[in-house]
Amino acid sequence: MSHYEDQYLDLMRRIWTEGAVQQDRTGVGTRSLFGATMRFSLADNAIPLLTTKRIFWKTAAREMLWFLTGDTNIRNLLKQKVRIWTDWPLERYRRETGDPISQEDFEQRIVDDIDFAEQWGDLGPVYGAQWVNWPNYEDAGQGLYRRTEKGINQIELLVQSLKSNPGSRRHIFEGWNVAELDQMALPPCHKTYQFHVADGVLSGLLFQRSCDLGLGFGFNVFAASMLIRMLAQQCGYEPGELIWQGGDVHLYLNHAELVEEQLSRQPAGDPKLHLLRKPDSIFDYEIEDFEVLDYHPQAHISAPVAV
Repeated sequence: MSHYEDQYLDLMRRIWTEGAVQQDRTGVGTRSLFGATMRFSLADNAIPLLTTKRIFWKTAAREMLWFLTGDTNIRNLLKQKVRIWTDWPLERYRRETGDPISQEDFEQRIVDDIDFAEQWGDLGPVYGAQWVNWPNYEDAGQGLYRRTEKGINQIELLVQSLKSNPGSRRHIFEGWNVAELDQMALPPCHKTYQFHVADGVLSGLLFQRSCDLGLGFGFNVFAASMLIRMLAQQCGYEPGELIWQGGDVHLYLNHAELVEEQLSRQPAGDPKLHLLRKPDSIFDYEIEDFEVLDYHPQAHISAPVAV
């Protein structure tokens, strides 16, 4: 019987052996394929955590909860020891100031100095800003429009539509705001989420325009599955499937050791995600509300992040 992770390893093998070599914005270079789909069952508390290497699921969970707050500054992430967004503001700080500060010192200064964090820790209107505060405009007269103080909360509207009109084909939220892409530290990779209700079962589809299969995918697929579980709980449905779709799916050329080591391993196990509490709203979950059981991954495989 096949393991849910086999489809991931098959795609990794195919990209590494058949993918086109591409030059990318980071200068590192990739092997890539265009267009891929995977499906993961979420029934019976199943969660598609990779088992051929350790995925630090609490880091992914904290990031997802951070997105839902609409925050775009890394300070609150760093307070929780989540460092996955540091590379971009650190690179900007070094480039603009000429200060060769270490990552550790930069992060500590972000945590300790609110003014420094406001200047150097903000990522621009990434993810959460679009999810819960998409810019909205009102008529100011004389052909002019002004931005309203409160934007459009796509997540709030999604929950309302899932509850009131489950058969709708418009259960979507979007991060790709063309007007603000140039203000973002990194345009959204996991850009479009769509949801579907049938016979009391909620499934979700995630489209990623760009997927770092070696490093990012494990976080993305866990976080999307976690979100489906949260929405299902809030709206009174059973969880169904996560359908994952990738546009440019790639492996970085400097990840050879990661790829070869991971492909040498066999997936095993059946981890479960339990939600320990039902908060009043989708925005009230805390990290303590999530528990992963029966997760026994093989050792973590480190690899450099391309910025």
